[in-house]
Amino acid sequence: MARKRTIVITGAGGFIGGHLARHFLSLGHEVRAADIKPLREWYQVHRGAENFAGPGTPAKLGGDCRDYSLCRVLCKGASEVYQLAADMGGMGFIENNKALCMLSVMTNTHMLLAAQEAGVDRFFYASSACVYSADKQRDPNITALKEADAYPALPEDGYGWEKLFSERMCRHFREDFGIHARVARFHNVYGPHGTWDGGREKAPAAVCRKVIAAVVSGKHEIEVWGDGTQTRSFTYIDDCIKGIDLITHSKILEPINLGSSEMVSINQLVDIAEEIAGVRLKRNYKLDAPRGVAGRNSDNTKIMEYLGWQPSTRLRDGMEATYRWIHDEFVKKYRGKTAAKQTVSSFAHGSRPIPGDGYNAESQRMKTWRQGIPATYGKAKVARKKAKR
Repeated sequence: MARKRTIVITGAGGFIGGHLARHFLSLGHEVRAADIKPLREWYQVHRGAENFAGPGTPAKLGGDCRDYSLCRVLCKGASEVYQLAADMGGMGFIENNKALCMLSVMTNTHMLLAAQEAGVDRFFYASSACVYSADKQRDPNITALKEADAYPALPEDGYGWEKLFSERMCRHFREDFGIHARVARFHNVYGPHGTWDGGREKAPAAVCRKVIAAVVSGKHEIEVWGDGTQTRSFTYIDDCIKGIDLITHSKILEPINLGSSEMVSINQLVDIAEEIAGVRLKRNYKLDAPRGVAGRNSDNTKIMEYLGWQPSTRLRDGMEATYRWIHDEFVKKYRGKTAAKQTVSSFAHGSRPIPGDGYNAESQRMKTWRQGIPATYGKAKVARKKAKR
């Protein structure tokens, strides 16, 4: 039996972090789980984990890993750290919140410093395919991206730059301080127990939600961002978790792709969701909406060669599991509400305003995602937009 380890997971109240906590608890390890969200808003809460959640008080540290004192408490006596805490979301979020995404550098810095001080054996950092050069992603029929394609650097503005910088920081902490840092570049991870509304959801969840809403509301039409020809590959959560474990305990020193090479267009992704639902919907293309790069796909040559890892879940199968879970959550959320039909129909179009982003009064009243967002952030964005008029 493997030695019992004390494992720290930041961003544990999120999608990937929640699944990762379950994985390590099932193996009999001790898990310290931290997230800035209150515990009631975590996607998964696991018995047996030591949870650090929500805003701090004088008597409690909370789960905000920008607080270096919390990072030190988390890392003390730990053998492994999985740094997944970050402000991120789908294209609509990262294109409109570049400064907020960049603030994740603070969390990464504090966790690296605390891990180094505590003598942590392994440090895993969750990077992203958004680090890849935009010049190599201008064609939907893209050649799969190799790890070397991140340089010369021209990543996704804001979010991509933060990820690329933090990759370098992990490298230099490894070279200068000897910490065993490992980095995986995620390619669009999806599956049950993830964000499916509110503005931070990725394409698979957004497409599932829109199709479900179109069926439930009886308005058999949906909104597609862009023209639907943009291409992506998507990685199912179970495959991602296995990959994280393998990479963290490997001898691979440089960032490595963790993704699927099963590339589809957004139109084809909608086709899959429609097939699962047993419907055909009218598509309204929103050409001025954020759409990201024209094409992105993962070259898995290195991870297959070094670790023997390859995704085992076909996109169709993963989408069905995701669709069924979101459907149940959707029905649970709107069952019995008097205005459900009107509210539901809006979900077939763009997602609701991002809570806390300051775009409108409704978003400013909602507290779900405001933890960690400076109070002046939304107001400053509104003022900047008014000044441009």
